[in-house]
Order: sequence, then C-alpha cells, then structure tokens
Amino acid sequence: MKTVFKRIDPLRLFALALLGLPTLAVFGLGILWLWQTGNLLYWAVVMAVFGALGYGLQYWLAQRDRKLLDEIATEPNPDWSPSAEAVWQEVEKLAATCDPKDWPIEEASWILELGRRTLDTVAQSYHPQSEKPFLEINVPHALLIIEQASRDLRKEVTENIPLSDRLTIGDLLRMHRWKTKAEQIYNVYRAGRVLVNPVNALFGEIWRHLRERSFGVAQGELHRWFLRTYVRKVGYYAIDLYSGRQPVIEDAIQPAASQTAESQTDLGKAERAAVVPEEPLRILVLGRTNAGKSSLINALFGKLTTATDILPDTTRAITPFVLQREGLTQALIFDTPGCDSSRYSEKQVHAAALETDLILWVSPANRPDRQAERQCLDALRMFQTTQLNRRPPPLLIVMSHIDLLRPASAWQPPYNLSDLQDNSKAASIRAALQAVATDLAVPVERVIPVCLKEGKVYNVNDALWSAILNFQDEALRVRLLRCLDAKKRAEDWVLLRRQLISTGRFLWNLPDKLGKRAGE
Repeated sequence: MKTVFKRIDPLRLFALALLGLPTLAVFGLGILWLWQTGNLLYWAVVMAVFGALGYGLQYWLAQRDRKLLDEIATEPNPDWSPSAEAVWQEVEKLAATCDPKDWPIEEASWILELGRRTLDTVAQSYHPQSEKPFLEINVPHALLIIEQASRDLRKEVTENIPLSDRLTIGDLLRMHRWKTKAEQIYNVYRAGRVLVNPVNALFGEIWRHLRERSFGVAQGELHRWFLRTYVRKVGYYAIDLYSGRQPVIEDAIQPAASQTAESQTDLGKAERAAVVPEEPLRILVLGRTNAGKSSLINALFGKLTTATDILPDTTRAITPFVLQREGLTQALIFDTPGCDSSRYSEKQVHAAALETDLILWVSPANRPDRQAERQCLDALRMFQTTQLNRRPPPLLIVMSHIDLLRPASAWQPPYNLSDLQDNSKAASIRAALQAVATDLAVPVERVIPVCLKEGKVYNVNDALWSAILNFQDEALRVRLLRCLDAKKRAEDWVLLRRQLISTGRFLWNLPDKLGKRAGE
C-alpha cells in the first residue's frame, strides 16, 4: 500500500477528491434523507431485489453463452477408427482439466506448453512403449499440426469473439498493465469511501461483489472454452497424423478417388472393366457350402454370372465380379468357397475381409446345424477386433432357402412377417429369422430372408437391396480407412524415392562443390 501512495501525486489525489466529494455528498445526503423519512429499509430491499435480478440475468446470459460455445465445440471425426476414437477420449479428458487459472491468456508460453501436453497425450496412446512418445512424430507432421490447428483456431476466434479482429497483441498487454494500475487506484478509493460514507460503501461493496461474480462467470467460461478448443484442435490433427489419416504430401486427390493396387488387380481378373476410376466398394460373400452364395451373386446381377453351387466346392477360390446397379457405388463382389469346405482358408478369408467394405453371410434357413458357421464367424470377428486402425465392415445375414421351410409345398409370396396371426409359411420364416439371428449372434433386423432359386427369386430386389443401400454410408467409411492405409503405404514409397533421388543428386554434385570451395 505504501508503494501505491508513493506513485500517486498528492496534489492530483486532492484534485480528484475535490471533484468527487460533491457527488459523494449527494449519496450521503440521500441515505440520510431516506433514514429520516423511514424509507431506508425499503430502498435497501429494492436495491437487493434489483441486484438479485441483475445477477440472475447475468448468470442466465453466461449459461446461454456456455451453450453457444458448446455447440461450436470440435467434434471427433465419424470416419475415425476405433483406436482413434479411444485416443480422442484421452484428449477430451485433458481438455476438461484445463483451468483458466493455470493457463493465463496474457502469457504467451501457454500456447507451446499446452500444445506440447496435448501432443504428448496423443503420442503416448500411439507409442506407449516409448520413453518420450512426443519425439516419435516427424518434423513435417509437427509443423502440419501447428499450421492446421492455428488456422482453425484463428477462424473460430474471429467468428465468435467480438472485436478480436481489431485488437492487437500489444493492445491486450497494455490493457493488462492498465488493469493492474487501475485496480490499485480503485482499492485506495474504496478505502476512502468507507471513511466518508460507511453505509453507502457497504451496499456498494455488496453490489460490486455480485457484479464481478456475474461477469466473472462469463469471462471464465470464454477463457475455458478457448483453452479447450485449442486442446481439441491440436488433438484432432495430432490423431489424424499419428493414425496415418493425414499425409505428409498434401494433394487435392481424395483417398477413394483413385483405385488401390489391390482393386486394380481384382478388376483385371473380373469379367468386365470398371467404368468409374474411383475405388470400388468391396463386398465379400461368405457362408457354408450349398448355402447359395453364387446364386446370391446371380440374383444381385439379375443374370447368370457364376457357376452355382449345384455340387460341393464348385467355387475353388475367391473370385471377383464387378457389380453396378442404380443407387450403389460401383462395387467388386467376391465369391468364396464354403466355410465348411476343404478349400476354405481362414487366413485367406481374413486377409480378404481386411480389404472388404461390406460382408454378406449366406445361411440356409432349412439347416439348423450352424455350429460351423458360428465358429467361422466368431473367428472372423475376433480377427477384426485386432485391427484397431480399421472399422469392421457391416455384416448382413442373407437367409436363403426359405422356400424349403414348412409347409414345403406352399410357396405363395409375398409374405407379411409382421402378421403374428398368420400360421402359414410366414410363421416358419419368422421363426427361422429369430433362430438364425440367435445362432449367429446378430441383430434380427440384419437378417434378410430371400429365395434364390431360379424362377422363384424373392425379396432380393426389395428387402436385400434396401438393406445394402442402408449400410452403404457405413461401408463407405470402412472404404475410406482402407484407402487411407493404401495411400499411406504408397506415399511412403514416393517419399523414399524422392529422398533417394535428392540424396543421389547431392552426392553427385558434392565433388564439384568441394572443388570450387578449394579453388576459392
């Protein structure tokens, strides 16, 4: 306090007192008049009510601002893999712990430190065995994270914080310095106010406390939102980079806009070439022998395409076919040997499933012995759980041979499976649906009953195609991650080739450069 008085010119303080005393006297005389007329208590009650209303309004505005800020919060990418989603939860935990008191905006050091802590959180998840996981990121990736996070943060600050495009860093620092001096002078004023008019000073202090608390809520929420947004932005792009979604070589070509090497090979084996240059959806047809896998492909094409399973093991290998129909992204559909066949290779099927965007599992309705199917399906599911950087492709169960259900002689489609009073073929189909869903551990809504017999094809062009189209968006997300992996592998080779070429040029020109320096 002594230091403050030394900095203040006594004459200026006296001049300020001369200007302020008449105004203070008016307040004092007003309080005295209210006391003499017996209205002081009423005035205090009115002041308290208005103060409470003002505080309530400020609190409501702060809640409204908090809601608006929450609506523009950074959300995780729906196309991320399960492993990336788990890392995002760690980023959210870090963002939730950001306290404005620990990260003052006016100190520029918080930007690097909080960004470093966010990168450490992401890096630790991808490199848990590393002593310093943050150092596992390469230099181009680190620069790209800072560039993208800063760009997005600049946009959100400009759009959501008033006058942010007018204020400079110097203005903020000067405001902070003047704020400290103003608070010191104001504390001197408050001390003198108590001596001049104790009653008015008491009510003034109560009002100041309420006002500062209400405005402090809004300011604190804005500060907290800014810190959390920064953490989320840095974490978002760090996950993209560490998970391989963000390439070092940036270009305008989308990952699925060109065909992968695997699809180019398969298209070369298929009966007809692709019409569109983009990456096709890859649909894998699985199931037991004689379940109707090849017949299903025939029905999807609407014409004879494969040798149907009249004899066991007709399909000897995984065979690709190009499938094009209205509403469906161009697709490659793969026929496979039966899962109970000697030609079935679990390793080969799992490798194919890794490059698949949608799986159709054909299960015959008239065969209750589904233990082999369940074992093969569980093995596939177990394999998929180990692929944390990929999304498992959606699975649809195609329940075939419904025409063979009791009564076997009756076949008069269509059938209304929602009619519980129907005791005919529909009841048998409904019971088979529930049995297949239970035996194969899938939701009953993912089981589609069909008839694939030539001349009796039923429920393929309506229910099955509707189900395939309903899961097309999910399949496209699976395709995106698959294409990103393929693009990352191709990018690694491109970068290696460029670096080797640059190194070769440098070594080739090195003797000339050394000779010139020696001559100088």
